[in-house]
Amino acid sequence: MKATQSGSRGRPDFLLLILTLLLVGFGLVMVFSASSSVAVVTKEDALYFTKRQFMWAGLGVMVMLVMMNLRYQVFKRLYILFFIPVVIMLFLVPFIGQNINGARSWFGVGSLGIQPTEPAKLAIILYLGALITKKGDKFRSFKKGLLPVILIVGFVCGLIMLQPDLGSCLVLAASATIMILAGGANLKQVFMSGTIVSMIMAVVFSISMAVNPTAWKYRIDRLTIFRDPLSDSQESGWHLVSSLQAFGHGGLTGAGFGESVQKLHYLKYPYNDFIFAIIGEEFGFIGSALFLLFYLVFLWRGLIVALRCPDQYGTVVGVGIVGLIAIQAFVNIGGVTATIPLTGVTLPFISYGGSSLLFCLMSIGVLLSISRESNRIESQGDNRKQKNGTSAR
Repeated sequence: MKATQSGSRGRPDFLLLILTLLLVGFGLVMVFSASSSVAVVTKEDALYFTKRQFMWAGLGVMVMLVMMNLRYQVFKRLYILFFIPVVIMLFLVPFIGQNINGARSWFGVGSLGIQPTEPAKLAIILYLGALITKKGDKFRSFKKGLLPVILIVGFVCGLIMLQPDLGSCLVLAASATIMILAGGANLKQVFMSGTIVSMIMAVVFSISMAVNPTAWKYRIDRLTIFRDPLSDSQESGWHLVSSLQAFGHGGLTGAGFGESVQKLHYLKYPYNDFIFAIIGEEFGFIGSALFLLFYLVFLWRGLIVALRCPDQYGTVVGVGIVGLIAIQAFVNIGGVTATIPLTGVTLPFISYGGSSLLFCLMSIGVLLSISRESNRIESQGDNRKQKNGTSAR
């Protein structure tokens, strides 16, 4: 059979592929519902945001299919060709990027833009995957193993904080930690390193706030208001209160598709950071629970693909990709439900945002490439068993 020849590829994990496409499709539907009223007023075109998201989705699916048809081992050798341009973009964006909502996080080209933090998430996953597997047993050594990884992650996080983008920085650091654990690091070293890094960051933030308290007041208010959003419902708590009102209006069964009230200029970005609140308002508790269940099945399937990989590099990279998506989803959903502080992180595959959608789909392409190798080896093993059984007979 073709699939078992030495140079052939196995089949991709079709369940993961289908789940991904369904998530993207649902995201397009929700972007339309959440953005149409805003788009009519601001752009005089109800489909303005939907058409742009559809364009990015089409491009992202094509990139995903290309990545899926590349052997994932190629990223182990060529990761640096992706990592270096991303670092350059992260370095330049605080100086020449567009200032949006108090942060220079975007490079704009006409009406389009790209956020360097999005490719940075995938770049650090591919880099750490190659670095961890290359070190092998030395990775359990702090000086030769864990320390270089911490320095690389810290360097990238530092560049992101120059914008500043605290949410993306935390997501990237947490994803890197998952990869470090999956790579077999010494748990005691990880705990001690995490404690030291946390203390250093606390000192740095304290100094920064002392030097420029005005610039940090707004961010500190956003981080603390989740405990009691009603205490400042007209200012820093406004969006969180509106988000909670959306869930309250949705109730058990929802107000119905397209019937959200909070998207009518109460929530500033209902199609982006707060899109889960619109899902809760229009589909209610039952619809939100089904959506979360679907999301969990998608993450579970991705994790299965990663753990079935025949080598450590594929497993570490796969776990990093699944961890990245899971953490970002948790941070977004936790923020809009007042479970954790609100940080302005998008909901992967669902929120409006071309950079996020494109590089999420690129990441899934890498994961599907990993699944092809796993399926090829399994197919070869099944054929050997069949041949041995035939020979025995």
